[in-house]
Amino acid sequence: MELITIHSVENLNNNKGKPKEQSRVCELSNQISAVLFASGDGISIELLCQKLGVSKKECEKALEFVAQQFGGNFGIHLVKYRNNYQFTTNPNYANEVSLVLNKIRERNLTRASLETLAIIAYKQPITRAEIDQIRGVGSDYAIQILGQSNLIEVVGRKDVLGKPLLYGTTETFLKRFEIENLKDLPDYDELLNKIKVIKQEEIDLYDSHR
Repeated sequence: MELITIHSVENLNNNKGKPKEQSRVCELSNQISAVLFASGDGISIELLCQKLGVSKKECEKALEFVAQQFGGNFGIHLVKYRNNYQFTTNPNYANEVSLVLNKIRERNLTRASLETLAIIAYKQPITRAEIDQIRGVGSDYAIQILGQSNLIEVVGRKDVLGKPLLYGTTETFLKRFEIENLKDLPDYDELLNKIKVIKQEEIDLYDSHR
């Protein structure tokens, strides 16, 4: 992973006689910044060019301008890895980020894990992509935590292109929810209500320890 080298100030100065081109670079950099912020993950320059309808040269100029805006002592940096671009926090502020967000992340990850567990329990066997589609967000970390807690396990592979892993619940899950077997699972609405109760218990426990 590398921090983007900044050339945009010089480039924009050279374009003083081309206000339309300079304005286009600024507008495109704003669009790209919005896309990268919303994504949270790395995005390739090819995908940016394709979806935004711009040339690679235009995109590179805009990315350089983004790097100028988000760099140095700024709290957010633009980095490039394997031809992907992504926003990351400035490593100089890692301690402050950890100090403020660790407890919040613990609580949110608990919620995400419980939601993911409910989906797997009711829809199993199910792939990660199918879980992501239902939740509307990525579930990689939640699946990892649930696996480490022995609440879910890999039960096979789906017979489609790429043969993705299929996930299901374990005996530990049945014990945790006091269910004798999967046939005794409550209906979907009841299961979600049960998850909501557990969420609230987790929140109350967190708040009482603040």
